[in-house]
Formats: sequence, structure tokens, C-alpha cells
Amino acid sequence: MAVEARIDKWMWATRIFKTRTVAAEACKKGRISMNGMPVKASRTVKVGDIVQVRKPPITYSFKVLQAIEHRVGAKLVPHAMENVTTPDQYELLEMNRISGFADRARGTGRPTKRDRRKLDEFTAPQFNTEDNFDFEFDFNKEESD
Repeated sequence: MAVEARIDKWMWATRIFKTRTVAAEACKKGRISMNGMPVKASRTVKVGDIVQVRKPPITYSFKVLQAIEHRVGAKLVPHAMENVTTPDQYELLEMNRISGFADRARGTGRPTKRDRRKLDEFTAPQFNTEDNFDFEFDFNKEESD
């Protein structure tokens, strides 16, 4: 068992990120921090360190229990890290779920089913051939009184 591990390897090994490349990109973009300071992918983590991972809209916090560099099964992840994310962050996540598409401005992107129905209703012809119209009327014939 290693005493230290690279942060990108540790996050991949503990299944925080799907690939090590994605973990390194998150470090490069400043989404990973320790003690409030952004870290590079080569930064080492030790037992007891707290790692903050910003995955909008919330910031997850994990305590390092083991500095591992090899990916482990999902059942063994709790032996390598402890989730110490505060409850207010999870409330933020729940509020975002309830509010729906908060990031999408109205009118941008693909229309919803409701929008499509309104468009169809708007562009539909105003009359049908079955709606009390007499198309057998002869306009060329003069009316006689």
C-alpha cells in the first residue's frame, strides 16, 4: 500500500472520474482543490487529506483514507475514501433537480413537446374541407332574383 499517490490517479482509482484523462482535465480546469487551493494532476495526496471536486452545481468533498493508484471495485471504494460533502451541497443539487433546466434560456435549444404542439396548432390550416363549406357553389353562375 502506497503512502502517497498522484491526485489524478487517486480520483480515477476511487471512481470519482471514469478515466484518468478526465481527472487530469478537471485538475487543469481548476475544478479540483485541496485546502481551497486548485491543484495540478501531479499533486500527491496523503491519508487524511480533504479533496474538493467541483462538479457543477455542487462541490463534493472526499477524505483520503488510503492513497491508492490502482482502480478498485465499487465495493472497496469506501475503504479508500470517505464522502464528507456537506448536506447543504446536496440541498443545492436537489433544488437544481426540482427547478429543471435552469441553465437553458427560454427559446434556445430543441423545442419541447409542448412547444411543438403549440407550433403545430399555430401553423395548422384554419379550416377543414368538412367544416360547413359548400364548395359546390358555382361562382360563374349569376344569381337570378
